[in-house]
Amino acid sequence: MKDDSMSIIGQSLFGFQAALTEAGSCFEEYLDKYYYNKWKSDTLYSAMALRTTFVNAMHQFLADEGLFNLERVQISPVTDPLAHDVEHTPKIDYKGQRYVMTHSMIYSKFLACHHPKVKGVFVDSPNIRLEIESPDRMQRGKYLIDFSQMDLEVRRNRGIDLETYLKKPEMVKRILSEDHEKGMDLFERMIVHAMTRLVEKNEDDLKRLGVAIEVPRQPFPRFRCDESKERFGRNYEERLGQEIREPFFWITGILRENYDLVYPYLRPQGKISMSEITSDMVYNYDICAKSIIRDTGEQTPALEVLSGAVREWLYEPIVERLVDNGIIPARPVIFDGNIRNIDELGGYGPFLMIAAKKDSKGRPTFPETYGGGIGVERALYAICRGPEVSKVDDITCFGKNPDSHQIYMF
Repeated sequence: MKDDSMSIIGQSLFGFQAALTEAGSCFEEYLDKYYYNKWKSDTLYSAMALRTTFVNAMHQFLADEGLFNLERVQISPVTDPLAHDVEHTPKIDYKGQRYVMTHSMIYSKFLACHHPKVKGVFVDSPNIRLEIESPDRMQRGKYLIDFSQMDLEVRRNRGIDLETYLKKPEMVKRILSEDHEKGMDLFERMIVHAMTRLVEKNEDDLKRLGVAIEVPRQPFPRFRCDESKERFGRNYEERLGQEIREPFFWITGILRENYDLVYPYLRPQGKISMSEITSDMVYNYDICAKSIIRDTGEQTPALEVLSGAVREWLYEPIVERLVDNGIIPARPVIFDGNIRNIDELGGYGPFLMIAAKKDSKGRPTFPETYGGGIGVERALYAICRGPEVSKVDDITCFGKNPDSHQIYMF
């Protein structure tokens, strides 16, 4: 059967052009305003230069740390379900199987760390998230439905099995706190390295955009999520940013995704109740960033640019988190190398079969890891926001901001 996609797209563009004409404009004027003039602008030229240095600096840093570069995964039976609102996950039917587009490469990163000699992996990963438009039609400036994320995952190699998890909580907490610190230190050093390279290589571009970069010093300031919410309410990230001069800071202990470690989640007597969970039981972290206006020294509101965590690694809590978050409706029933209820699990069947594997001595083989991802466009927007950059579209060639365009041309 002939694919009629191009015909449908053509009809949509026909209707859009007719609406422009009715309003007294034309198609060429629209393209000039939102694309052609931007591509020729000094603002985008400088943003592209900064992006190149930023991405290359992160790549080089992570390679020097001994992490391996990973191929991109754009379609899979399973992707990150996410804890925030998106309209839906785009789907593709191919070779008799339905695949979903990548929200993030979170599960791929875990699986790629199976070999015990692999220190960790990184990838400039594709992300498709059909973000919901601003309900009040306001320009939020920070969202893209199609973006890049520097994703990384590092093996912890602690060998903690379920018995230890359940019976030695103080020892496990100490180990998890150590690894939590290692993850935050790695990301801090990566940010320091990338900002240093931008200052060294792109000072003229920063001047052109009217912003400055202060290379941060370790350790970055830290704030606990539950305490911050109690103090400031909904906009606690911006309020925290107003209290400090440092351009980057952490927020820790944010209860959200099913794979961000909560410990203890299982106890010998049963599962923990959600009301008991506090920030010091959630081993994750966000980095927020601000830009600095060059002429005045004023800082812009803080914006989250990186999310990461120590990960759930044991099969039993992985399954319980998926069930409790409503991502799968039932626990897998594994018998004779098959999953009896695989049809109930959506695309999670293959992942959970691998997560359940044990070696010849009965030890779980699923990798213990920590990791995270920094949104490339979001981070550039956060540090470049100022006289020339007011929304994320301004630093992208083809940015698909849900609040900026009725339909996208490129």
